[in-house]
Amino acid sequence: MKIYTKTGDKGTTSLANGNRVAKNDLRLEAYGTSDELNSFVGLLRCKSNDEVIDNQLNWIQNKLFNLGAALSLADGEWIDENDVHQLEDWMDEMQDKLPLMRGFVLPGGDEFVAMCHVCRTITRRMERLLCGMSENMQPCEYDKAKYCIIMQYVNRLSDFFFILAKKYADEKKIELFLWEK
Repeated sequence: MKIYTKTGDKGTTSLANGNRVAKNDLRLEAYGTSDELNSFVGLLRCKSNDEVIDNQLNWIQNKLFNLGAALSLADGEWIDENDVHQLEDWMDEMQDKLPLMRGFVLPGGDEFVAMCHVCRTITRRMERLLCGMSENMQPCEYDKAKYCIIMQYVNRLSDFFFILAKKYADEKKIELFLWEK
């Protein structure tokens, strides 16, 4: 079986439900950004020697594929409240051991910390795209309750990457640089 189908040669692609949309549709931008984030999470996993972090990032990568399926209108339950709670639980556990922040953190410190911030900012971009997508969709195009859970998940995910950067820097004694006005 060949990888190329030629069906997208004219600038459209199929959603999971069979509908064709332009390749610059906000829905595609959103799940394309999820795919981009997934690639960076994979790179982040390559830089981690911590089994717990690796397992968390593996779980996140699978959820990002689920998010793409949900956004492409595939049938099924792909992201739910339990996923949101899982991220919150991990963040609470990490944050309990961290010192309070006293300013805005500049991305950097070391490669792993900087890549956490790259993942955080890609997640924030995806969140903005999801907001724009919801403003342009007809009510019949999506289930509002599912969409709300997706928004919560993505919002928590960006927070997760921020806390992960702080945790890693704290454990490895990496100096974080704060924004100076």
